[in-house]
Amino acid sequence: MNKPATVSAKLPTKWGNFSIHALEQSSDGKEHVALAMGDLSGDEPLLVRVHSECLTGDAFSSLRCDCGPQLEAAMQKIAKIGRGMVVYLRQEGRGIGLVNKIKAYALQDQGQDTVEANINLGFGADQRSFSVAAEILSTLGVSKVKLMTNNPRKVDALQAANIEVVERVPLKFGRNPHNEGYLSTKHGKLGHFLE
Repeated sequence: MNKPATVSAKLPTKWGNFSIHALEQSSDGKEHVALAMGDLSGDEPLLVRVHSECLTGDAFSSLRCDCGPQLEAAMQKIAKIGRGMVVYLRQEGRGIGLVNKIKAYALQDQGQDTVEANINLGFGADQRSFSVAAEILSTLGVSKVKLMTNNPRKVDALQAANIEVVERVPLKFGRNPHNEGYLSTKHGKLGHFLE
């Protein structure tokens, strides 16, 4: 398997100075990024968030999901300890793309949950692949992580790709009256940990 092509630069943020690594997958041409802080080398597990793109939540602060608050919390946690990484995967709307995600929103406005809406649009409940996150971590020299996630599929995907997940760090941020159904569906139908 070919490693993704990489280009890197400095990225100052409101949480501190990160380095940004843009990676292009040779298999499908998709572009992803990793935001890293501190020394990535050594045997100490790296605090990592694998985050799928959510334009509405990450950029527009949508209350329909918990994506934006989780991303911000992850960056704050990394900045607090001075070492870690956010792997930002370009797989909008659980992998169905932005336009289809908005179509799914419209179906949710009519009473469907997120899984029902995706299925009614002809997709699986969750089309994302997390194996690319393992490739990115490996490319950047990371083999052992403390993974900030509530999604057991991310843990399984990284471990299947020989990234050692020594700890799952829960992210409980962004709950509000507008996303209660969304969170319940993630827990009940997709098996997310929302303890």
